[in-house]
Amino acid sequence: MSNKNQFSKYAKEYNSHNIIQQIIAKSLIRELKTKPKKILELGCGSGQVFKHIDWEIEFYKAIDASQSMCDLHPKSNNVEVKCFNFDTEEFLNEIKNDKYDIVLSSSALQWSKDLSKIIKVLSNVTNEINAVLFTSNTFKTIQVITNTKSPILDEFSIKEAFSKYFECEFEIITYKLEFDNKKDLFDYIKKSGVSGEKSLSYTDSKKLYKEYSLNYLEFEVIFVKTVSKL
Repeated sequence: MSNKNQFSKYAKEYNSHNIIQQIIAKSLIRELKTKPKKILELGCGSGQVFKHIDWEIEFYKAIDASQSMCDLHPKSNNVEVKCFNFDTEEFLNEIKNDKYDIVLSSSALQWSKDLSKIIKVLSNVTNEINAVLFTSNTFKTIQVITNTKSPILDEFSIKEAFSKYFECEFEIITYKLEFDNKKDLFDYIKKSGVSGEKSLSYTDSKKLYKEYSLNYLEFEVIFVKTVSKL
């Protein structure tokens, strides 16, 4: 299952299964030092970042790869919502002549196949990026038990991509989300949109269910604030 389909399949119930995403989206906006007027958001989902913007804006362009999510995002005369995979040339061409006060992204860019390429284009349309990405240490114990590699970018790759074009401040935060029982825990993995493109085989799934002894899931995120262009 592709990342796009994973988000789309559970779009209508997504808001009840994205607790961590909601927490970091709120933190992303809370940490802003200014109140930008012209904003580009990558991976807008159903609007979990946008709903925390409580000041007047001139223009907001929201991008997501899932049409189902775009359909749920708030819209108005100065809010433009478009369905694009941000790894595609189509998307890069869409924004290459734009100018923004800031680019925001919450729990989305970790899926990029070429993050460095995206950041390069973004450096031409804005002087400031504030983003938060899950890292490959998310669900780390699951990876150990099933001997699988995370499909999410690792901390080093994320830092390297941003640091090619900006001087940045980075902060790593880990979260543990507790569950009352194993069924709820595994349902969350399936429906949260963080489990990635790879689905485990029946054998690995059975092994994981048997051997996963924690009552919580592990999440690691990296907050990125650009300070200046290089």
